Amino acid sequence: MTETQAYPPLSDADWPDEIAGMRAGFAGGLNVYRTMAHNPALLAAWADLREHVVNRTALGKQGSEVVILRTGVRLGSEYEWRQHVSRARKCGMEDARILTLRGPVEAMAPEDAVLAQAVDELFAEARLSEATLSAMAGQVGRAGVFDLMATVGFYSTLGFILNTAATPLDDDIAAELAARPLT
Repeated sequence: MTETQAYPPLSDADWPDEIAGMRAGFAGGLNVYRTMAHNPALLAAWADLREHVVNRTALGKQGSEVVILRTGVRLGSEYEWRQHVSRARKCGMEDARILTLRGPVEAMAPEDAVLAQAVDELFAEARLSEATLSAMAGQVGRAGVFDLMATVGFYSTLGFILNTAATPLDDDIAAELAARPLT
């Protein structure tokens, strides 16, 4: 058995008793969290941070998706990229805009470029430059600066899990993207 086979998304039948109450919520809805359920204590601890990063971020829905998509690109996480193409579309982002997030910062809209530059700097230098920090603070405020860093860290952890476990894309997202490919 390879390591990637050792951590498939858990089925309802294999769901850990100690987090039984989480199965009906966010954790049971996505393969990434069904994979993370191999460590029930981690998944339980994850819930509050997830609530903030996903639903209460100062980045706003589209800003958050820009950060998550760019993080997915930097990690080479096809699961995160494809999952968040769907979410980006649902919050009103056009395909052309989404596609720019795979390319150079210079080809992006200015507000996306600031966010993507911050993601790139965190991956390259593990910190934001003074210029990027200033641009970020001007665009999303102090809370947004911290939320960007937390989002990159949060989704990096998920990307490490997804890439290591070779977690398959959720069937509904795979079907959606097959019916409407990113063009």
